[in-house]
Order: sequence, then C-alpha cells, then structure tokens
Amino acid sequence: MPTRAGVLALAAGGLAVAVVAAPAAAVAADRAQTHQVAIQGLLYVPEMLTVRPGDVVVWTNKDPFPHTVTAAGAFDSGSIAPGKTWRFTARKAATYPYLCTLHTTMKGTLRVE
Repeated sequence: MPTRAGVLALAAGGLAVAVVAAPAAAVAADRAQTHQVAIQGLLYVPEMLTVRPGDVVVWTNKDPFPHTVTAAGAFDSGSIAPGKTWRFTARKAATYPYLCTLHTTMKGTLRVE
C-alpha cells in the first residue's frame, strides 16, 4: 500500500492511471491562512480567534504606546512598538489565553483546532 507521498498505478481496460498523493505537510501548507488581530484602544480585536494548525496570526499595534501578546508558557511577543507587528505560527491544537503584560486588563484567546 502506498504512503501519502507514494504513487499508485492502476490498469483499467488497458489504460494506466497514476495517482499521486501530496505529502501531508504540503497539503497543510496549501491551506494555511494569515489572520489579523488589531491592538487598539487597549483591546485585542477580535478578542477571540480560532485558527488551524499552520495558520499565521499577525498582531498589529495601532495604539500610540507599546503592548505585548503573551500566553504563559506558549508564546511571548516581547514589546510591540506603536505601528509594528508580531507574527505567530500556530503549530498544535490548543487554547491559548493571552494578555498584555504592560496592561493586564487586555486579554484575548487564540484557539487552534
């Protein structure tokens, strides 16, 4: 039996047909999307975001002062200056509550499923 990256040839009435399956990583990369989260007015907009493994999330700081995007033990943007962005590629399914360590009332949730 072929693997996901294998080739399978079938003969049907003298006609050979080749079926090529793409590697799982290539298929996942083809479907990867980029999602935007604005940081403005001391809020993450949207506050909750659901993405798939392989997707990229870009936070853009639209406030006139720095912020962070910090999920304990999972990711930490460090200080994001006004007008700057920070990217995170979701790798595994999980729910990541995050906050701004400089303004702890700012909270968001990233769900990877």
